[in-house]
Amino acid sequence: MFSNRRDFLRLTSCGFPYLAAASMAAEQALAAKGEYKNPLAPKAPHFEPKVKRVIFLFMSGAPSQNETFDYNEDLEKSGGKTGERSQALLPSIFKFERRGQSGLPISELFPHLSTHADDLCLVNSMQTNSPAHPQASIFLHTGSITFVRPSIGAWAVYGLGTENQALPGFVTLNPAPNGGAQLFGSAFLPATFQGTRIAVERGQAPIENIRNARLSAEAQRRQIDLVQEMNREMLERSRVDGELEGLIESFELAFRMQTSVPDVIDIKSEPEAVREMYGLNGRDTRDFGTQCLIARRMAEAGVRFIELHHPGWDQHNQLKAKLTQNAAEIDKPIAALLTDLKQRSLLKDTLLIWGGEFGRSTWQQGPAGDGRQHNSRGYSMWLAGGGVKGGIRHGRCDANGVAVENPVHLHDLHATILHLMGLDHKRLTFRYAGRDFRLTDVHGEVVKAILT
Repeated sequence: MFSNRRDFLRLTSCGFPYLAAASMAAEQALAAKGEYKNPLAPKAPHFEPKVKRVIFLFMSGAPSQNETFDYNEDLEKSGGKTGERSQALLPSIFKFERRGQSGLPISELFPHLSTHADDLCLVNSMQTNSPAHPQASIFLHTGSITFVRPSIGAWAVYGLGTENQALPGFVTLNPAPNGGAQLFGSAFLPATFQGTRIAVERGQAPIENIRNARLSAEAQRRQIDLVQEMNREMLERSRVDGELEGLIESFELAFRMQTSVPDVIDIKSEPEAVREMYGLNGRDTRDFGTQCLIARRMAEAGVRFIELHHPGWDQHNQLKAKLTQNAAEIDKPIAALLTDLKQRSLLKDTLLIWGGEFGRSTWQQGPAGDGRQHNSRGYSMWLAGGGVKGGIRHGRCDANGVAVENPVHLHDLHATILHLMGLDHKRLTFRYAGRDFRLTDVHGEVVKAILT
């Protein structure tokens, strides 16, 4: 980039505007020689996409489908009978009401969300490979239980890049503990594509060390350019080094994020009517409402994949009380997110996904019958937004909670998500350890029946 260190230091002492121009010229020169490629630059999809971005609402702990979004007629008729596990079958303890023009049955737990019934695609026949929380959470996010694999958000950014070079392409808000960093990691993909974690607490989303307390922006720019010069010289010698490429880009992204991220996550500027709509003034809805509002702001700013997290859905007991509390915390915020995305013409090219790592049993747990056990053989998730049919139910489970009609495996869901983003899950591969890997491994079919 520069003939020697003295020339570099002389140029960096000339001030930020001159430095920025020199740095840009240097990067363009490297790109022209094929020695530098921005891994986060926007990339062409495999075909015309239906959506530009994904918002995944992860309900960890495994929500009971029978109390939320699956009105199971077979189970309702079998209440009190003994199921295949020699335990009493337990019909829903909450009423379902037909909502919207579509008449979609939705639990009374969701009075706000049910006003969007005609936007929801209920998949009532989901299946996964494990009924254990950590393994199932990892499988939901990476498509693998046995090996460390990139998360779906990392795959999406790897395949498409980002729209806003001053923001991360993949952000996870309050990441779930079950599965740890694997839920948002990039594994063997370059580190550039891993998710950026942001904690949301008490209605705030502070990012530690977002500002440098000792150096000005100009001084930081000079410091970074010196470090990057050495990094790129090393990269030129090694030619291929995914970790080093990720480090180089992470320095640049971190520098740009100092001004862009605080603006995006600062919700103080939102009108009071918007804050009220998301439930930011309510004790129960404040935290998840803040996540939903930040997600809308990030979607609007060009973040490719956004994950939100709501814990506490593992109801082995106190089913009625705990589910009532869970639903009260998310119902109003999610309804507000859908409304807000519609009003801003963003829902048409945004895909929302709601669900947990698996579902619950149709039989009661314990003599009191106030809980449900784990069930990975048939459960519910819902989708809404661009490219997805609204107001429909896809698939069905029998009274024992087994998907018996149009089963949708998680590999199928992953293939469908990528398809909606314009990516062929069989072509989105990365060569590692002598073979081509993909999110869906050797499985997965796009669920065409739910697509517009």
